[in-house]
Amino acid sequence: MRGKRRAIGLTANADRTSRSLRALERTASTSRVLNLLAVAQKHGERPDWEERPLFRNRVLNACFILKHRLRLDETYLFDDYRTSATKIIVPFERSDLGLGGQSFFIGQRGWMELLREACADSRSLDQDIRILRLLDRLPSLDPFLLREHLRRHGHEVAPFYFAISPADLDAMQGYVAMQIEELIRLAYENAGGGAYTARLVEALLSTDVDERLEPLRVTLMLEGEDFREGVFSWKGFLYYKWMLTTLQPQLQAVMKEIGDLAVSGPRDVEVGLYLDGARRRLKRSIAAQRSHVNATLGIYDAAFASLTRDGNPKAFRNFLLDAPRMFLSLGEKVGAASHIASFWRYRFPHGRPPVAPVDEAVDIFQDFEASLGEPLAI
Repeated sequence: MRGKRRAIGLTANADRTSRSLRALERTASTSRVLNLLAVAQKHGERPDWEERPLFRNRVLNACFILKHRLRLDETYLFDDYRTSATKIIVPFERSDLGLGGQSFFIGQRGWMELLREACADSRSLDQDIRILRLLDRLPSLDPFLLREHLRRHGHEVAPFYFAISPADLDAMQGYVAMQIEELIRLAYENAGGGAYTARLVEALLSTDVDERLEPLRVTLMLEGEDFREGVFSWKGFLYYKWMLTTLQPQLQAVMKEIGDLAVSGPRDVEVGLYLDGARRRLKRSIAAQRSHVNATLGIYDAAFASLTRDGNPKAFRNFLLDAPRMFLSLGEKVGAASHIASFWRYRFPHGRPPVAPVDEAVDIFQDFEASLGEPLAI
């Protein structure tokens, strides 16, 4: 009977993975998903895919990497408590994702053996394992945080791994157009209304920098690689500013609900003191994170205003070239805040009073405090 239950469990897990892969096949990379299969299919013929890959192992370089919210039946895989983990899914057959794949979490017991089995490669995976550990330390997979984190650790990979997802691009179009409207009037004397602006926004947010942005390059007095780096930095700040338009009100609601959370079940004095203290600390830490993010984005706003209001392109140019160093801290804080907001709403949906057993409340608060803790080592 025990064997039968195990077989049923394995079948259910395989079916779940198969369904997940079919859904992921239609998903571009996002802040939660890195779709390396789509990257391989789109860019696999380019020299950079061979020369500057994210992973040296070809199987791993065409997998799916997810920031995954753990279910209760998955937490036992780890020696420590966590609410989320980095999941790797390696398709059995790239051309037919309906066949499913092998999946595991970075950091679960025995994960490196599972990795070697999935990659079917006798060569050393040491560098790929180092990169996987770097990805696991990130709170999200947003392209700007991801690239800067890898660069800080000496990994220069091809730029097409850091494209903004089509869904995010669509959602960002109107916001970015509004943000850069003044600059378009400054750089493009013959700008012809909304359609023209939309084309320029599309060019600015695309992976490749092309001739459509030439007037901007001239205005910013940047050449070659400096201009490409400047455009990447600019996209990063616009991306984070856009994210915060929805994240800020979500965090405001979470801060209130943390105070309102009803904790059920008996507890000793020590646990009660921890819960009371954690509520205060979390509210204070979330507010501090928001202030830090707003202050960093304020630096961008001031530099941009010096260009559009004061006609000083040099200040904005220098800001853009120096900006990537801010992405690690900014992306970490936005990612941590996004994790807290999304997990809280997943666990405590709108319209219901938030209630949790005492053990779960402690686990959630400890996870949130860890997310808001020490910055990434660089």
